[in-house]
Amino acid sequence: MNHDESRALYDRALSVLAGGVNSSVRATQPYPFFVERGDGAHVIDADGNRYVDYVMGYGPLLYGHDAPEPVQSAVQKHAAAGPMYGAPTEIEVEHAEFVERHVPSVEMLRFVNSGTEATVSAVRLARGVTGRDKIVVMQGGYHGAQESTLVEGGPGGAKPSTPGIPSSFADHTIPVPFNDEETVREVFEEHGEDIAAVLTEPILANTGIVHPVDGYLEALRDVTEDHGALLIFDEVITGFRVGGLQCAQGKFGVTPDLTTFGKIIGGGFPVGAVGGKAELVEQFTPGGDVFQSGTFSGHPVTMAAGHEYLKYAAENDVYGHVNRLGEKLRAGITDILEDQAPEYTVVGTDSMFKTVFTRHGAAERADACADGCAQVESCPNYDACPKTGADVSNAETDRWERVFWQEMKDHGVFLTANQFESQFVSYAHTDEDIEETLEAYKAAL
Repeated sequence: MNHDESRALYDRALSVLAGGVNSSVRATQPYPFFVERGDGAHVIDADGNRYVDYVMGYGPLLYGHDAPEPVQSAVQKHAAAGPMYGAPTEIEVEHAEFVERHVPSVEMLRFVNSGTEATVSAVRLARGVTGRDKIVVMQGGYHGAQESTLVEGGPGGAKPSTPGIPSSFADHTIPVPFNDEETVREVFEEHGEDIAAVLTEPILANTGIVHPVDGYLEALRDVTEDHGALLIFDEVITGFRVGGLQCAQGKFGVTPDLTTFGKIIGGGFPVGAVGGKAELVEQFTPGGDVFQSGTFSGHPVTMAAGHEYLKYAAENDVYGHVNRLGEKLRAGITDILEDQAPEYTVVGTDSMFKTVFTRHGAAERADACADGCAQVESCPNYDACPKTGADVSNAETDRWERVFWQEMKDHGVFLTANQFESQFVSYAHTDEDIEETLEAYKAAL
């Protein structure tokens, strides 16, 4: 493949953009390819190279790059009516009513402008309504670029994971290993009266996709209720991907007090939301005392796009299609790994997938794990299947980024550029795309 134009664009970008990019995950080695346009399940770069796309905007593009006609019509209609108003519109009410009907935890919503803003607002709300300061988070979980959760360490002490954050922020955050019920209970025994909430992804979706072991999410629900703390599910990635319109909480049968959502709720446009029990969400200003506001919140174009986006999924067999292809892809990769790299582990569910370059995996998988790790104890690979964020960090992360990703790109497959970010199948993908991708995996591995 020729990448001369992308290289030239990157050279220009280095002069005017920090690091040449506007998000650090785009800074691939030796330089990123620049996308010119999307086409269904594909992207075409500035040099005319065509790739099967499994990044899908890091998840929100459920339909790929060609949204259904009702979505496009709604976007055009509301964009033509005016850019924004600084006043409420009917479409934000309609969209909130739709989400409330389908997501188990949602009785009331507050729309915001990003997944990060949603989790920031949820943490503030939890502290405001409980009168407590401490937040329990999962090691390896990601909740956006916010001071309260950009921490590292363990229950015995946390520190900021990046310069620019005062250490005092980390004093109020307690990181624990995902899937470690014992540690969570110990933390609550010591700090229970000071803990406002447990904030977790129901699946660690920014860390190679780590499934909860049986009973873990239920344990979080129980321990928070016992101590008067809130359970917050960050469904910025899993929302309307895992579990269909009921999200991951519906799939797992565990209902949190609050849920945060990201760009899929706006059809890929910039948006986020906090939803949950009405008695909690109504504590945001002006109904309550917990300040939250934003000029662009509930933007009519985004609301229209998101409403038609999710309504189309409710009226068509979107999830049946994407989940079938996701299962086919994970099963095919599992078969390839058994022959070529049995130590590696396929993870994911529904339309999400990833291959974790684990170091000591088993050569066999249980029937229940034939299309990706399901944390089944009887599976020969159970001990090697990642249980925590640290398990993924200990994988061959350099091999993924420096060798595997490059090889897949050269074979015309666009994957997320590191070991940690999830990958996604869209409604635009076809069986032919899956077969092409599996051939690329065979060659690259």
